[in-house]
Amino acid sequence: MEYMETGGSDESSLACKILCCQCGTPIEPNPANMCVACLRTQVDISEGIPKQAVIYFCKGCERYLQPPEQWIKCSLESRELLGLCLAKLKGLNRVRLIDAGFVWTEPHSKRIKVKLTIQAEVLGGAVLQQVFVVDFVVNGQFCEDCHRVEAKDFWKANVQVRQKTDHKKTFYYLEQLILKHKAHESTLGIKPTHEGIDFFYANEGQAKKMLDFLTSVVPCRYQVSKTVISQDIHSNTYNCKFTYSVEIVPVCKDCVVCLPSKLAHQLGGIGQICVVQRVSSTIHLINPFSGQIAEVNSNSYWRTPFNALSGTKQLAEYVVMDIEIIRDHEKRTFAGQGAVSFKHVLADVWVCRPNEVGTNEIHTRTHLGHLLKPGDIVMGYDLANCNVNDDNFDKMNRDNMADVVLVKKMYADKSVRNRRRKFKLRHLDADGMDVTSVNRDYTDFLEDLEEDPAFRQNINIYKDERKAAVAVEVGDADDEIPQITLQEMLDDLHIGDENPITGASVLATQ
Repeated sequence: MEYMETGGSDESSLACKILCCQCGTPIEPNPANMCVACLRTQVDISEGIPKQAVIYFCKGCERYLQPPEQWIKCSLESRELLGLCLAKLKGLNRVRLIDAGFVWTEPHSKRIKVKLTIQAEVLGGAVLQQVFVVDFVVNGQFCEDCHRVEAKDFWKANVQVRQKTDHKKTFYYLEQLILKHKAHESTLGIKPTHEGIDFFYANEGQAKKMLDFLTSVVPCRYQVSKTVISQDIHSNTYNCKFTYSVEIVPVCKDCVVCLPSKLAHQLGGIGQICVVQRVSSTIHLINPFSGQIAEVNSNSYWRTPFNALSGTKQLAEYVVMDIEIIRDHEKRTFAGQGAVSFKHVLADVWVCRPNEVGTNEIHTRTHLGHLLKPGDIVMGYDLANCNVNDDNFDKMNRDNMADVVLVKKMYADKSVRNRRRKFKLRHLDADGMDVTSVNRDYTDFLEDLEEDPAFRQNINIYKDERKAAVAVEVGDADDEIPQITLQEMLDDLHIGDENPITGASVLATQ
């Protein structure tokens, strides 16, 4: 026997549906007894939520205003910006937010579109879901900090950095450290002066951050002064300006110094006559006659200070006539001796002035034995004929003192090295800072970077595409010139680059 299927299933499915009270369409039963299309015509759950809003953007610092007075930094289509936009919409607390996301717009259109999906109960418990787009208009408005920068006459704290030397190589090095660590971001202005540079800040906390950075990268000390601008006798509040005076140690790379006898003994008997290898967070010293090295931190220096016998401008040229390397068994050692450098080689050298070749040869000992050969030009300091006003140097016995202290080797003429230089550095946007090749201090600083790999490891060096595209003839004598390799250089990006600091003009106190 065969059974025939009937259409009872269709009748049962129709029996489970009702007709919409508005249009008569069969629908599943719901508390409103209406289809979705008719329900949307009767009820708008997005009513009370604005479809347009305004947010404020500061062009100076690229931050958005979060009412009432807070400015926050947000990138386009970020979670922070989405939260800021949703906080501007009133009425979202009456509905259930299901989803929110950005709709793409042109970055320069000053429009931000947010697509929202919400749910709400309507007409007896029916849940209705709706999708709509809110258009935000971005208006420009300066924040309080940028207003002060544009006014150019307001600051609450000032950091004055000074160094009592006849050159500015230390400040060029400090400038590169500031750029690498972005320690200048909160600066209102930068003003170079005769013996240093001034940094201006909107509050005392930002100045203290700069002060902590300076004490961590260079040996220095500071003093603070406070000036009362105004006061309120009723609430006992004061409006003050703070000035921090920072003094960097007055010695720099390639200086010849005379240590106090007590400090020289504490450093492992290094000897009083030393050459400064470099100045970083500590002062790196080397004895040119024994190769012994030592480091002097900021506290030790200011406890027993010493000055430079000569700067880089007092060095004289000498011609190497003969050189003899000193073997290890010929070196003098003693109990309690400090560390000895393995990067340098001691040698006995006979030198003379360029205008006295063959007539007056001077014997001395140097730590540059691994670099020198007969015929080289070397820079040195004449201790025998110097006129120095230094108490530590006057107390020394001149009989056992060398006549000349050799400091560094000269590789080539400055113009030749400048043509072969394929790198460049970035600089702070401050008025009065001369960074051209004519400036001798800046040229010497670039040569120090080329000659000392340890000195340039804390600096960002960029490839100079303009010079890299020009071919330079290289002679046999130019092969010894130290250069920075391409692996140590960074690509200089131009897209989206901005000046490291704006508003770096001269500020006047109010």
